[in-house]
Amino acid sequence: MRRPPFGIPRLTLRARLTLVYGALFVAAGLALLTVTYLLFNRQLSQLFVSRYGASSGGPAMLSIFMPGGYVMQGSDALRWVQAQEAELREAAVTSLVTQGAVALGAVGLLAAALGWAVAGRMLAPLRLVTATARRIAAAPAADRGLHERIGLRGPVDEVKELAGAFDTMVERLGHAFNGQRRFVAHASDELRTPLTLNRALIERAMHRRTASPDVKQLGASLLEINARHERLISGLLLLARADHEVGDRSPVELAEVVSHVVGQTAAEAEQAGVTVHESAFPAQTAGDAMLLERLVHNLVENGIRHDTGDGSGWVRVASRTLFDGGTEVEVSNSGPAVASYEIPALFKPFHRLGAERVITGRSVGLGLSIVRSVARAHGGDVTARPRQGGGLVVIVTLPRT
Repeated sequence: MRRPPFGIPRLTLRARLTLVYGALFVAAGLALLTVTYLLFNRQLSQLFVSRYGASSGGPAMLSIFMPGGYVMQGSDALRWVQAQEAELREAAVTSLVTQGAVALGAVGLLAAALGWAVAGRMLAPLRLVTATARRIAAAPAADRGLHERIGLRGPVDEVKELAGAFDTMVERLGHAFNGQRRFVAHASDELRTPLTLNRALIERAMHRRTASPDVKQLGASLLEINARHERLISGLLLLARADHEVGDRSPVELAEVVSHVVGQTAAEAEQAGVTVHESAFPAQTAGDAMLLERLVHNLVENGIRHDTGDGSGWVRVASRTLFDGGTEVEVSNSGPAVASYEIPALFKPFHRLGAERVITGRSVGLGLSIVRSVARAHGGDVTARPRQGGGLVVIVTLPRT
């Protein structure tokens, strides 16, 4: 039983149906008991009249032989018979009403129990529809549970039509999401060729002997913009790939991934004046090693790029095994303060904070979006919180092998 906001108990549909079944049965039973009582009372009255009030001699000829040889005649005999008849009628009516009420109560309880069972049986398909809808709604991504189907079997009725319509709706939504993902992947892939051609033409123009300093400066700016577009396309391709749940999984040691990523980003960290601290403890999970490496790389890269820039920044990267059997990767960094209400928006594609709102060649706004998609594709999740003193703490939780 669920409670609405004001604390008034709200009965479930099964309970309401049971109450309706029970109330109808009790009403029908009371009507039957009343009719039986009236017919029984009338029959007793007619039986007395036919036996004693319509005899050939009338009440004056009535004689009753009492125990001990005493004979009662006339009006005395009639009064005695009437008293006996009234006593018999009262006893019979009392017995009829009492036993009928007890029987009605017992059968009413049995009818309520049967009504509860029948209602549950009839509502079982609706519970299946509800459970499937909840699984789809609880999927970590908007389209992750669209492979679910009800597949209701049984006679063709309103519930089966509802389940069929639900399956059709989910199937169309799945096709729509898959088509959108394929479009992003294909469009991103098609854009690689012109960007590669642009880069080649710009580099050729920059390295000509007759190229002026203005041309070289313009070429460097165009190469930076071109590099940002290439990173954007790579991010979109990776995001489209990460939206699929990883099916073929292999053991991955996160400590090795952390060490490898720290080595890869060492040059960028040195250039930015950021110190990267590594605490790689054994933490084994299962999944796609390339996607998991990209997850850690994006976190470390974001930590480096969102530093204060005064040369005293730092990034801490840690991997560990949790007591509950899961694994964890934690990346924290120094940097400008981030408000708690801004954190959910950081996981949205193309969202940037502060100076990163300006289009640059360093960030395309897909870093944390890719992290979340990769984590959920591996059955994990990602959380973030502001660090006291500035910066951010991002924790990725993954299942253990």
